[in-house]
Amino acid sequence: MVLPLLIVLDNAVKSPADYSAHGPLSLPHGIHLDALKDFWNRVDFGRVLLNSVLISGSVAVAGVVLSVLNAYAIGIGRIRGRTWVLAFFVLANVLPQEALVYPLYYLAKQVGLYDTRLSLVIVFSVIQAAFGTYLLSSVLGAFPREIIEAARIDGAGSWQVLWRIVVPVSRPTLGVLLVFFFVWTWNEFLLPLVMLPSNDNQTVSVALGVLQGQRLMDATMTNAAGLLGALPALAFFLVFQRTLTRGIAVGAVR
Repeated sequence: MVLPLLIVLDNAVKSPADYSAHGPLSLPHGIHLDALKDFWNRVDFGRVLLNSVLISGSVAVAGVVLSVLNAYAIGIGRIRGRTWVLAFFVLANVLPQEALVYPLYYLAKQVGLYDTRLSLVIVFSVIQAAFGTYLLSSVLGAFPREIIEAARIDGAGSWQVLWRIVVPVSRPTLGVLLVFFFVWTWNEFLLPLVMLPSNDNQTVSVALGVLQGQRLMDATMTNAAGLLGALPALAFFLVFQRTLTRGIAVGAVR
C-alpha cells in the first residue's frame, strides 16, 4: 500500500515536462503544486470533499447503530426464524450493486430523494448494516448470558441492557465497523454516479472520473486527484488505527 501511494505522491508533485521526459518512476526535479491547484479549482474540491465526508460519516454512524439494533434482537433477543433472518442478511451482502441501480433510482424518483445526499445516506446505511448485522449477531450470540440476567434482576430494561452493558463491552468491534463503513462508502463510485448527477452533490470518487478524456489524459493531474482523494480516507484510518487494532485483538481473543 505504501509504495503505490509514494508513486502517486511523486507524480502529483512533478511538472508535466518532468513526467514526459523521465517517466513515472523518476524522482521529481523540484516540487510543483500546479496540478493539485488545477484539480482543486476544476472540480471545486472543497465542496466535493465536504459531500463525501458528510455522506461517509453519516453512513458510518447510522450503519453501526442499525447493526447494533438488529444484532441485539437476533443475537441476544433470539427472535424466531433467526437462521432465516441471518440468511437474508448474507444474501444482501452478496447481491451486486449493479442489480440495485434501477430499483433504487426508481424509488428515489418516486419519493423525491433523487439527487440528494440523503438518498445515498439511506441506501448505504442499509447496505453496510447488512454486513454489520451478520458480523455482530455472531458476536452478541456468544455474549455472556449471566451478565444480562444479572442486569435484568437489578431491574434493567431491554434498552438499558443494550446501551449500558452490550454497547460498552462491544465498543472495540463497533469501532472496527465504523472505520470499515466510512472507508467503504468513501470509495463507492457506481451508486453516487447514478444517484447524484448534479455537480453540487458530487462525491470525491465521482469527481475523479471527470479527468478521464476519450483520447487524452493529464497524468500529473490524475495523480494529484488520486492523492487528494486518498488522503482524507487515509487520515481517518490513521486516527482510528488504535481502535481498529484493539477491535481485531479483541476478536482474536474471543
